[in-house]
Amino acid sequence: MTPSQASLFDRTPDAWDLDAAQVQLVAEVVFRDPPFGPFDYLIPEPLAPRLKPGARVQVPLGASREVVGYCTSVTSKPASGRPLKAIAAVIDDVPLVERKMLELTRWMSDYYLCPWGQVLHGVVPAGVRGNAGTRETTFLSLSAEGRQILASGVDRSGEKPKKVLPAHLEILRILGTSPRELTPVELGEFASCSIAQITGLRKKKWIASDVRRVRSSSHEELPLARTEPLALHPAQSHALAAINRAIDRRTSATILLHGVTGSGKTEVYIQAIERVISFGQQAIVLVPEISLTPQTRQRFRSRFDRVAVLHSHLSDAERHYHWEQIARGEVQVIVGARSAVFAPAPHLGLIVIDEEHDGSFKQSEAPRYHARDVAEHRALQLGIPLVLGTATPSLESYYRARSGKYELVPMPDRVEGRELPHVGTIDLRVEFQSRSSRGSIGRQLHTAIAQAIAEKGQVILLLNRRGYSTHVQCPACGFVAKCEHCDLALTHHREEQLLVCHHCDFTTKPPERCPDCTFDGIRYSGLGTEKLEAEIKARFPAAKVLRMDSDTMQKPGSHEAALAKFRSGEVQILLGTQMIAKGLDFPNVTLVGVINADTALHLPDFRAAERTFQLVTQVAGRTGRGELGGRVLVQTFSPDHPAIEAAVDHDYAKFVGRELPDRVAHGFPPFTTLLRLIVRGDSESKTREFATMAAESWKKLLEAKQCEHRILGPAPCAVARLRGKFRFHALATSVDSDTLRATFREASSTWKTPDDVQWVIDVDAIDLL
Repeated sequence: MTPSQASLFDRTPDAWDLDAAQVQLVAEVVFRDPPFGPFDYLIPEPLAPRLKPGARVQVPLGASREVVGYCTSVTSKPASGRPLKAIAAVIDDVPLVERKMLELTRWMSDYYLCPWGQVLHGVVPAGVRGNAGTRETTFLSLSAEGRQILASGVDRSGEKPKKVLPAHLEILRILGTSPRELTPVELGEFASCSIAQITGLRKKKWIASDVRRVRSSSHEELPLARTEPLALHPAQSHALAAINRAIDRRTSATILLHGVTGSGKTEVYIQAIERVISFGQQAIVLVPEISLTPQTRQRFRSRFDRVAVLHSHLSDAERHYHWEQIARGEVQVIVGARSAVFAPAPHLGLIVIDEEHDGSFKQSEAPRYHARDVAEHRALQLGIPLVLGTATPSLESYYRARSGKYELVPMPDRVEGRELPHVGTIDLRVEFQSRSSRGSIGRQLHTAIAQAIAEKGQVILLLNRRGYSTHVQCPACGFVAKCEHCDLALTHHREEQLLVCHHCDFTTKPPERCPDCTFDGIRYSGLGTEKLEAEIKARFPAAKVLRMDSDTMQKPGSHEAALAKFRSGEVQILLGTQMIAKGLDFPNVTLVGVINADTALHLPDFRAAERTFQLVTQVAGRTGRGELGGRVLVQTFSPDHPAIEAAVDHDYAKFVGRELPDRVAHGFPPFTTLLRLIVRGDSESKTREFATMAAESWKKLLEAKQCEHRILGPAPCAVARLRGKFRFHALATSVDSDTLRATFREASSTWKTPDDVQWVIDVDAIDLL
């Protein structure tokens, strides 16, 4: 706010002079929904002292409705010929978004081509917007008149002074001597009087009242026993020194910690955060999976006094409670998933992103931001370091480090000199041809599991598919059970006896006979985690088995409870989807089995090989972390694929050496910026027609700007029909990111979108399906 604006706030209505006739105080307001704004609104004099940028306001829009918007600025402007509509109400006395966060969200709006109001709505949690966990409470205190009456015992408000009743004086005395304000109920209890008597005194204006929102419950956790810092090996010490140099310089820098699994990256984060806290600052630590959040939180809570956690399994009231604590500066460390990058830490000194390569850091709905890039911009804005840690850096981060934009710090060794586990492949083609075993577990893997259990070790099995059977088909006529709303086969979940679409949650009962030809020999094929669990229990009946996937981990605290059972040794075999593949540290795990490494390898996505390499490498790193050592067996139909070979060798350099030339040849990231336009609609032909028009208009602008580019499509999406909508997409790449985005903004502003067609733009798209 400029000095001239501040002076306008400071002046009382009586002090407004002649220049008020020419200058008016104006708020710029943006909205979540169309029309997005910004629009100017007049700030009424009584509201001027309360309204600050970042607060929500209620304003008139159109002829007859009032809506909620976000105030993005307050300025003084000359009065124009057209009168402005006035703000009806200020919703937030304390802005939900402070100045620096306003600047960050404005950058996000520009970069991700998303309306500013949608960005602001997206970064402020619903529980915070709705004051979840609080209630309106009335607080009472003596008014000036009440204090006079208490001192004299006489009411002089009428023509003839009256002596005050002793009961009323007692109420005033108790309220006047209370060390704090009292609620009506509290005052009634202390004074042994009725609420009606208190209401009467409030009407006489002897008692003043103030209505405020107060927290209805606390979400504090019991402190954990403190643990001491661990001794660092040389590579850890080198990494910590690099981070501390950036902290001490108090300048922004991005440090990529490329450490093999088990190299002790978390201890480096913790000791760097201890340094930040010694300066009175705060730190944000982002982790990709909810399953990692409990373990990471416990680790940090054992080293720091005040840790807050933010993730999607919190209730609105819990999230609001933590948000308030963070904003007051009462929290040292904020641990959370993607959205924790927006935590309102007033003294932020360090941001850490663990497993930075993970795709869950990219938001799939507006605003479609990537937490890594938002964190980088926030760190640059505040002049603080950003630390990215992973055993398998994303090619974008690795390329930036190789180009000198990031500082690359290698951590090639495991703590205590432990060896990386031996990784072997099992060729499923040979297993299938030999017919020596039936089911999802090959003979070699079965023997290894039995041996690990006999030696008192634990086993982790990865299968990145949910459900029991992945498709249901009639062998007589070829009928396939498909979702009514999506172009996808339904997955059979045997426990619930349902066929489920994992994209739109459509469910139906499994057919007893084919609905097309009435054949009663319907075949259930494919493999999911539920079927794997049944097979493992049948093969190893004495072992305790636990499944972790999004079907079994729906209740709050379920991740924490499941991992606690595994950590204690109560469970011998843990199986699940990718949520068990990253970051978990269990020293007693001696065997990791990848049931089918090919589930994502051949998807129509240029990142398929990268994702497969990362997933296999990460899950392999869950073993060999203790004295017992460990081994990994990877079942695959493609043992000679470069991604599988590199993962087996724990060789990131080999993978990059083969993958980057392909990216260069085809013009894909990290050498270009990628924008994905997705068009969806009720009519296939109308949707295709609009997508074609949109891509052509964008292409013409790019050519007019002489911007080197490539546009692929439009073509049907890999999932051509989703939630009842036909879908087409176009991919645009260019080395000139600014022109690519600017031309899209210009082109899309001219499109006349049919009522039954919608489009979205995804900047730096991760999901191409």
